[in-house]
Amino acid sequence: MNRPTVRREAEAKAPTTTKRMTMIEAIRDAHDVAMAADDRVVVYGEDVGYFGGVFRCTAGLQEKYGPTRCFDAPISEQGIVGTAIGMAAYGLRPVVEIQFADYMYPAYDQLVSEAARLRYRSAGDFTCPLVVRMPVGGGIFGAETHSQSPEALFTHVAGLKTVMPSNPYDAKGLLLAAIEDPDPVIFLEPKRVYNGPFDGHPDRPIVPWKNHRLAEVPTGHYVEPLGKAAVRRPGTAVTVVTYGTMVHVSLAAVSESGIDAEVIDLRTLLPLDLETITQSVQKTGRCVVVHEATLTSGFGAELVALIQRECFYHLEAPIFRVGGWDMPYPHVHEWNYFPGPERVGRALRAVVEAD
Repeated sequence: MNRPTVRREAEAKAPTTTKRMTMIEAIRDAHDVAMAADDRVVVYGEDVGYFGGVFRCTAGLQEKYGPTRCFDAPISEQGIVGTAIGMAAYGLRPVVEIQFADYMYPAYDQLVSEAARLRYRSAGDFTCPLVVRMPVGGGIFGAETHSQSPEALFTHVAGLKTVMPSNPYDAKGLLLAAIEDPDPVIFLEPKRVYNGPFDGHPDRPIVPWKNHRLAEVPTGHYVEPLGKAAVRRPGTAVTVVTYGTMVHVSLAAVSESGIDAEVIDLRTLLPLDLETITQSVQKTGRCVVVHEATLTSGFGAELVALIQRECFYHLEAPIFRVGGWDMPYPHVHEWNYFPGPERVGRALRAVVEAD
């Protein structure tokens, strides 16, 4: 069987200019750059073609690349992911969108039993260069079936890589890295920062610096390496380990509390940059882990276990976790469900004051 090959080379690997973009625009640009460089990249999902996606992340791609490169799929998440696995095994590089992460459960078996295991089941004869994009999290009044944060379900599966950017620059660079990766990548996009660092409520900006609604993003090809965290704010009193929307919430909490906290944005949950986390916690001696998902059995529990193991003799206080309530997503009370600056600030004060 003949496999497709790259038909067009990228005009330049190094970006030459930048443009101010939202995360939606940066994700759209990443698709464009990847599709222009490699004919094997195909994009599809529910409403991603003619309509351009419910959040407009694929707008214009079908018009530019045609209906064989960007197209709509039936309302069947299992079918979308299942066909993408077959395409990836054949040699294509499919990028599929699940309209909301809450909809991915019918496809979960395909991800666990097929995509994650293909390389190992075939002893390396086949790989699965597949990207599954999903909007995650609450804050847009989407109710309980449009607002979940299921990242822990993917980080538990050996063979999958899990990514969650917090800003436009990282969103483009990480998505391009994910598309070029030989293994399946789950790419989670926090909806509350799609259009800037806001929580969706007209009276509640996440952060005080509203002028950071857009970010300077290179217009050409660049990648941010999977498995490398970023220090968003240096500090000495306590380390905050977080990702996605909660990066902005944590930065706001640090600003409001006045505590000299170091804030680490994981960017990639798996593979995890444990070295950056360990260096920070060994320096500060204290740690708070923050995520939007339900607290119990969330990814924060894994982080706490790893930090405890690596930093036990440097810790001066218990590690604190801040997360969502242990209950199904409460639409009416969503602003209390997920952590805000006040709740994170209380945790920061508690861990700093602990003996």
